Amino acid sequence: MIIDMPETTTTAVDKRLVRLRDEGGAVALGRVLTLVILADEADVETVVEAANDASREHPSRVLVIASAGAVDAAPRLDAQIRVGGDAGASEVVILRASGPLQDQPDAVVMPLLLPDAPIVVWWPREAPQTPAEHPIGRIAQRRITDSVMSADPEVMIRSLAEHYTTGDTDLGWARVTLWRGLLAAAVEQPPFEPVTGVVIEGEQGHTSLDLLAAWLTARLHTPTKIVHKPGTTAITRVTLQRKGGDIVLDRPDGRIVTISQAGSPDRRIALPIRKLNEALIEELRRLDPDEIYEEALIKGLPSVDAQAAEGAA
Repeated sequence: MIIDMPETTTTAVDKRLVRLRDEGGAVALGRVLTLVILADEADVETVVEAANDASREHPSRVLVIASAGAVDAAPRLDAQIRVGGDAGASEVVILRASGPLQDQPDAVVMPLLLPDAPIVVWWPREAPQTPAEHPIGRIAQRRITDSVMSADPEVMIRSLAEHYTTGDTDLGWARVTLWRGLLAAAVEQPPFEPVTGVVIEGEQGHTSLDLLAAWLTARLHTPTKIVHKPGTTAITRVTLQRKGGDIVLDRPDGRIVTISQAGSPDRRIALPIRKLNEALIEELRRLDPDEIYEEALIKGLPSVDAQAAEGAA
């Protein structure tokens, strides 16, 4: 069910949600969080689809704020409520703010936040320099960015590192979870030799390469090199260099990874590139601080950059 509410107020929207719950029975009473999405108008349907998929594992109230019109226009709020089959296991409220309301997103969403439930905010493309200082970022337990989708991904991920606050995370990190599991398992196989170097190959501007390199640097305390290959997509190959023979994880097609190691037969494992909804589901599984991401971003990434600078000198 989709209900359009032009030229409305958040109070009216809240009352309509209560009425829908009363009329339809126990609708979405098991919601575990409020997900606030600050999206461009062109991305609204994409992020709602991803949030709907995520809601099947994390029932929530989804509030999408999309700017509409010029900042100096008259203040106006248009809303659309989606429930039932159009909202997954959530309630979705799309809020299009015009005029000065665009600069007051916290005031717009405040009456619609679920009481006594965690707040998660997600920027699908560009994010503020310091997410924790954004009006909604200040009240959120988790702040999700997506550096891969920004105009300049590598600049954005380094800005996020510089202004990191506990509770920040990035969907580029969720996209390497399966890689991290495979790599951790690979180094624990005999012969138990230290890794002396790492080479990661893949797409220019895909910050999952940077985050994976940062994690490996922080964990293994070894030189890590990123090699960008034209025409590739995401991460295509990771080589762990060891004295007795390299461990190579090769995924040229973005679907199947082949793990090669001296003295062992090759293994092939399904490792498809993660979709947006899968990355979002991954991040919503935990609302506590992610210390491993923090270590990779704060300690590992500067080391990767320093090694790259030395190599270029």
